Amino acid sequence: MDYYMINAQVYHKHSFQPHVIHVTDGKIKLCTNQEVPTGAETYDVKGMKVVPGFIDIHTHGAVGVDVNSATAEDLRKIGRFFASNGTTAWLGSVLTDTVEQTDWCINQFQEYDKTHAPDAAQLLGVHLEGPFLASQYKGAMPEHLLQQGNTELLQHYQDLAGGRIKYLTVSPEVPGVIEMIPEAKKMGIRVGIGHSGATYQQAVDAIDSGADLATHTFNAMRLFHQHEPAIMGAVLENDDVYCEMICDGLHLVPATVRLLVKIKGMDKVIGITDSIMAAGLPDGNYHLGVNDVVVKDGDAKLASNGTRAGSTLTLNRGLKNLLAFTGKSLEEALPALTENPAKLLGVDDHIGFIEDGMDADLVILDEHNDIAKVFLKGNAVPQQA
Repeated sequence: MDYYMINAQVYHKHSFQPHVIHVTDGKIKLCTNQEVPTGAETYDVKGMKVVPGFIDIHTHGAVGVDVNSATAEDLRKIGRFFASNGTTAWLGSVLTDTVEQTDWCINQFQEYDKTHAPDAAQLLGVHLEGPFLASQYKGAMPEHLLQQGNTELLQHYQDLAGGRIKYLTVSPEVPGVIEMIPEAKKMGIRVGIGHSGATYQQAVDAIDSGADLATHTFNAMRLFHQHEPAIMGAVLENDDVYCEMICDGLHLVPATVRLLVKIKGMDKVIGITDSIMAAGLPDGNYHLGVNDVVVKDGDAKLASNGTRAGSTLTLNRGLKNLLAFTGKSLEEALPALTENPAKLLGVDDHIGFIEDGMDADLVILDEHNDIAKVFLKGNAVPQQA
């Protein structure tokens, strides 16, 4: 594979610049029109913008597949859907489940890694959303499966995953969690805090212990009060903490998105979907882990009590919502879906940017910021509905 992407407005160093992208062996080399050899294969993207592929660090599934029950082939189905919508890399989020089922999920991730799917988004690893979470803000987490902090169990999961657990969500107020956070960091796991009624001090203690991410900020967590800033106050005031945001207009209304971006800055927010198996499908009855979920007008809620349970969002729609909600330019908004998650996960040496030597995971946007084409390591992938 060796070709030149010509007439491109390339997102490079936070602005759109006229570059030619030489794609060779799945990697990027920036050059000029003058450097395109006579007779070379070219791909003309005149009038369009080239941006890095999107990275989703928090998703529970799509197109009828729930991560907690997904086989390796099912994971590829999710990856193909994501790729067609501009997400070129992702973490599979495993909802709190039994040890046996979590082990099974991790084994499916490992099986997925043994095969190559050139049309599916890269599976970066595992996000464990629990089981070390508080019952008060459990959301869709099955309460009887929640646990206190347990480093031994986490080590078991990480050993089984071959080091592929990249992100763990915990509640700071749960006994044993604060002590577990530094151990998780030693295992190479980024720690987010969420599903939590933590006090301000408990949240600060978690951050001081190494947590540096807020899971689906504002959702399933104790909110700010002037006399008890709580977990919200702790994550908003700390410049080192990243904040996930679900830009579907349901989990966060536009004013809340604007407030979050204003406080944290675009370099510390990460757009996620928190999508469930209903993403890409019509309204109806679905499940999330062990929970029955009803989706109406694109809004997913637990059948049991009406609690919102994930989303049906895709990151390409999330990007357009972010632009509409905030009035930010595309140049300003893109890091939330590209370089910020890449930096968080430590994969910014090969994805998240358009730079020499990076993987050619590229999204072509038209004048309306809709997806025209997606490339995975330089290979064009088919788009789905």
